[in-house]
Amino acid sequence: MAEISSDLLYEALKKIQSRLDGLEHGVREVKHELIAIRGHMLSMQSDVHNIYTKLDRHDESLDRIERHLELRELAETQRPYEPK
Repeated sequence: MAEISSDLLYEALKKIQSRLDGLEHGVREVKHELIAIRGHMLSMQSDVHNIYTKLDRHDESLDRIERHLELRELAETQRPYEPK
C-alpha cells in the first residue's frame, strides 16, 4: 500500500475546502431565491386580500341597491315591464 504523505493530505483537504466553499455559495444563492419567493408570495397574498375586500364592498353595495329597489317596488304600483 502506498504511503500517505502530508502533501497528499494537504492537497485533498484543499480540494475539500474548495468544494465546501462552492456549496456555501450555492446555499447562499438558494436562500436569496427563497427570500425573493417568500416576498412574492406575501405580495400575492396581500393582493388577494385586497381583491376580497373590494368584492365584499361591492357585495354590500349590491345588497343596499337590491333593498332600495325592493322598497321602491313596494311603494309603486305594480305594472308589467314594457321596453321602449
